[in-house]
Amino acid sequence: MKLAVIPARGGSKRIPRKNIKDFCGKPMIAWSIEAAIAGQCFDKIIVSTDDNEIADVARKWGAEVPFVRPRELADDFTGIVPVVAHAIKQLTASDHEPEYTCCIFATAPFVSAEDIANGFDTLRKKKDADYCFAVTNYAFPIQRAIRITSQKRVQMLHPEEYETRSQDLEEAYHDAGQFYWGKTSAWLSEKPMFSDDSIPIVLPRHRVQDIDTPEDWRRAELMFKALHH
Repeated sequence: MKLAVIPARGGSKRIPRKNIKDFCGKPMIAWSIEAAIAGQCFDKIIVSTDDNEIADVARKWGAEVPFVRPRELADDFTGIVPVVAHAIKQLTASDHEPEYTCCIFATAPFVSAEDIANGFDTLRKKKDADYCFAVTNYAFPIQRAIRITSQKRVQMLHPEEYETRSQDLEEAYHDAGQFYWGKTSAWLSEKPMFSDDSIPIVLPRHRVQDIDTPEDWRRAELMFKALHH
């Protein structure tokens, strides 16, 4: 059995009601639900939420909402691993435990069914891995990053790299914030995701946008419209 869990709490502060706010013609969460359905990987697609309105929208677009997420797992500080572990435990109280579970972010309109399916195939073939998730590379070498001091001056974060040519610096990647496949045993034991036991699925930067602020939202809509023109 393969399970999809879409976490979608109701308490978004920087973009109120972010998970169900209209994004290019659909509630934001609908894009993730539709990608999960189109990927044809899952026996169940559930939304973990503490919010009745989000639950109603999720059901309308084809997901199940079999439980209400407890308040202690719906604050600003709880990570995705305990949320997914809780969902698995709730589901297996009345059903079979899935072998693989995929967390799909509710605010990931660029997530594709093909990438989700590729992530599952990759993890399934690598018996020694626990997780597989999407990443993308930084547009600029992170070793060239600078900080602005309290005196409004500039300091390099890595001054030892000042003389190194950009092409000689190691390329760096970051979490794409889209989907996270994992063996259910890894989720339940709350194994860390950023480790040697995880496999990356590398995505192009133009299909990755973190959406945390109104500026992020506007940029994401422009990128989405350009891609789907």
